[in-house]
Amino acid sequence: MWIGYVTAGLAAGIASGFFGIGGGTLLIPVMVYLFGLTQHQAQGTTLALMVPPIGLLAAWRYYVEGNVNISMALCICAGFFLGGLIGAHYVQEVPDPVLKRVFGGYLLVVAVKMIIGK
Repeated sequence: MWIGYVTAGLAAGIASGFFGIGGGTLLIPVMVYLFGLTQHQAQGTTLALMVPPIGLLAAWRYYVEGNVNISMALCICAGFFLGGLIGAHYVQEVPDPVLKRVFGGYLLVVAVKMIIGK
């Protein structure tokens, strides 16, 4: 399953490089709908993969409650690291109006999926 986790991290990294997003808008829905985590586990695991610079204390609190999948967080982090570079490289050629539309469309799809449920 680690290949799926690294692939998710790579996709999130590319999205981060392209749109400045990743954790909340891409990884949490992936972890919930594709990897079967609860919403709490997905949020805790996302915080853990962004440690240390962003969410150390919040991730620790989720970890204490048993809501962090450490191995998943490490694998996704590895993919995210490389994916961020890839996304940032390729987005430079995308015109701003196109980027805004793609980003908005993506957020709309995620919002509808999260509201409607599984």
